[in-house]
Amino acid sequence: MAVSVRMDPLIEKELELAAKRQGITKSQFIIEAVERALGRRDPAALYRQVMQEAAQYRVSEPMPDDDLSESKAALRQSLRAEHARQQDEYAAYLAQREAGNAGERTAD
Repeated sequence: MAVSVRMDPLIEKELELAAKRQGITKSQFIIEAVERALGRRDPAALYRQVMQEAAQYRVSEPMPDDDLSESKAALRQSLRAEHARQQDEYAAYLAQREAGNAGERTAD
């Protein structure tokens, strides 16, 4: 159904710019605004719903390595070793960066 609306040219320009920023048409922008005004599109309600659903999600405790198959235990061990290597590399990078920054400060 088509609806025609008269509005102040300045408001229409603001509407056009706001729609452009969101990457939607003026019609889509107006439809979303009307839906929000009617309570059909309430971002706060959607947020509460998502948070409520997320609160019910439980992560189980990881299975001990002894209970895993040999291949899964080997994969887990490999992933842990890679993670530890990356952590060590990052710590070394931070230490090197801090040493470089300290040298720059003493040069000033």
